Amino acid sequence: MRILTRDLGAHEGKEITLKGWVDTRRDHGKLIFIDFRDWTGLAQVVFMPKNKELHEKASKLRSEWVIELKGTVQRRPAGLENPKMASGSYEIMATGLEIYSEANTPPLEVTSDGLTIGEEVRMKYRYLDLRRPRIQKNLRTRAKVFQLIRSFLSGKDFVEIETPLLSKSTPEGSRDFLVPSRVHPGMFYALPQSPQQYKQLLMVGGMDRYFQMAKCLRDEDSRGDRQPEFTQLDMEMSFVKREDVMAVNEELLIKLVKEMYPEKKIQEIPFPHITYKEAMEKYGSDRPDIRKDKNDPNLLAFCWVIDFPFFEKTDEGTWTFTHNPFSAPKPEFMDDLLAQRNIENILTTQYDIVLNGIEVGGGSIRNHRSEGLKSVFRVMGYEDARIERNFGHMLEAFDFGAPPHGGIAWGMDRFMMLMEGEPNIREVIAFPKTGDGTDLMMNGPSEIPVEQLREQHIQVIKTKN
Repeated sequence: MRILTRDLGAHEGKEITLKGWVDTRRDHGKLIFIDFRDWTGLAQVVFMPKNKELHEKASKLRSEWVIELKGTVQRRPAGLENPKMASGSYEIMATGLEIYSEANTPPLEVTSDGLTIGEEVRMKYRYLDLRRPRIQKNLRTRAKVFQLIRSFLSGKDFVEIETPLLSKSTPEGSRDFLVPSRVHPGMFYALPQSPQQYKQLLMVGGMDRYFQMAKCLRDEDSRGDRQPEFTQLDMEMSFVKREDVMAVNEELLIKLVKEMYPEKKIQEIPFPHITYKEAMEKYGSDRPDIRKDKNDPNLLAFCWVIDFPFFEKTDEGTWTFTHNPFSAPKPEFMDDLLAQRNIENILTTQYDIVLNGIEVGGGSIRNHRSEGLKSVFRVMGYEDARIERNFGHMLEAFDFGAPPHGGIAWGMDRFMMLMEGEPNIREVIAFPKTGDGTDLMMNGPSEIPVEQLREQHIQVIKTKN
């Protein structure tokens, strides 16, 4: 049976089997030492010269070879323990060795944190970069965080539901990624920027409480905390007010910190509520960093920002939404919205959760009546025909009886980046794109053969920049 290096102490004096990688090899005269690595850590293995065949086989080992080891676990001599290893009080006297696969010399070393290695090399050889202990820790912690979230929400009667990836193109703030339809020439699907409309339709369908770890895709420029595709915790609740949604999410965030990051301290519980107006006047930002000590890396200053303006002017002088066109105004401004008046002063039910000066989530109470949603798009200058063409399915659904509902979405990559103290979200994503949205490992995006384009009824016209 395979044993992990973290469990060596429980097998002292016994012969065990380890399976993993050669981290390093050292020849000390007649003795050969290797640092063996699996996903739980390192262990020192000793090959003695008396077993000539095994010793000779061990002499050929190189870094990153994949092997199976048999050996007896024993305590290291007093004074020779290695405090830098979790298993540093033990070593393994090798009795057997099987080489599963040899390895070429890696184009990058994988034992350091990797932060000084160029992004292009790390992304091209991401499958090697993933062996790095720091990245392993990030991804394994991410999985545990997701598991805790699922358990918490399921315990509060939320239902995890997957929504489609092939959808309809609707204006939601960013460019859509488009997918041509082979069976409907000239027609296109859009990959979802978020499950926004689907989760509201689930509320119309009576699901009451929904969540999912949703893949979202937006054709926008990348940056340190943004990728063309990203993961968000998406949720929606029926028969709630703003404070109900905020309370559930605040409870979840506190639980996450206490159970997953006990070394970190939340500055203030309950989280402060700051209006947009107060945030701009006091901090000059709607994502205020309210930490009392910005030099403390374990200090977490959460706050809610509320009472945002619903609309803002575009460069062309027309109105657009500040956050989400599906939001409802605060109740006292609903008459203004329906009458198309006092536009600049209408406040929305939007609420953002901010952590140390970075927005990690945002949501709102939604318009659940068709006239309210129509009015939002009319303020933005949409004619009724266009509203019907883009959002007729939502309007029709609301007219069959929709409960009041609201929700929120967290940017999980951004949240994990902050919690793990990483400089950008690529450090907490298994296979990220580069800063310009390129997949160097798979060489994407790539050209498509003409025959395949014809099958999709597409002709590429190249233009000069």
